[in-house]
Amino acid sequence: MSDSVGVILMTIAAFVIVLLSGAIAVAITIWSIHNGLVAKKNDVEKAFSSIDVLLKKRIDLIPNLVASVQTYMKFEQQVLTEVTRLRSQVMTGGTTRNERMDLENQISRSLNNLLVTAENYPELKSNGQFVQLQAAIYETEEQISAARRFYNSAVTEYNNAIEMFPSSLIASSMNYQPRRLFVATEQERRNVDVNELFNR
Repeated sequence: MSDSVGVILMTIAAFVIVLLSGAIAVAITIWSIHNGLVAKKNDVEKAFSSIDVLLKKRIDLIPNLVASVQTYMKFEQQVLTEVTRLRSQVMTGGTTRNERMDLENQISRSLNNLLVTAENYPELKSNGQFVQLQAAIYETEEQISAARRFYNSAVTEYNNAIEMFPSSLIASSMNYQPRRLFVATEQERRNVDVNELFNR
């Protein structure tokens, strides 16, 4: 009788050990997925703040650019007004991240229109201050483009993690929502006019 009790106790002990091991494995998996999701969310935030620094740099260049072209482009006030209006909208803040991304895309289009319009003014193209500002804008736009690629990569990883099973269950309990990619503007998607590049 004591042997059968011993066997039963050993069976119960083995069962408890298996249950505890399973519970520990599940807890470690949940902990690992949770921390992975937090890391991906923080990567998105870090990537956006990198873009934000560059966007602020571009915002700071706009008043100088507008001031340098204003005397030459007397008949292009609509272009100058649009760039200035969008800049002040960004500066006032109070927008969501998605609204900010839309505003920044509009600024990209408006700056591009301004720089393309400036091509019609040969005396402006020979102005040293304008040439420096134009180069600074182009350089900043290239840096923004690289930062957008990094941000979009981080957002894609994050979105995949919160939508795939089993991490989607944990993401749902953490109330994580998908993030929007920073997409190229319609103007940036157009084919490049090579002749225009060589005539700069």
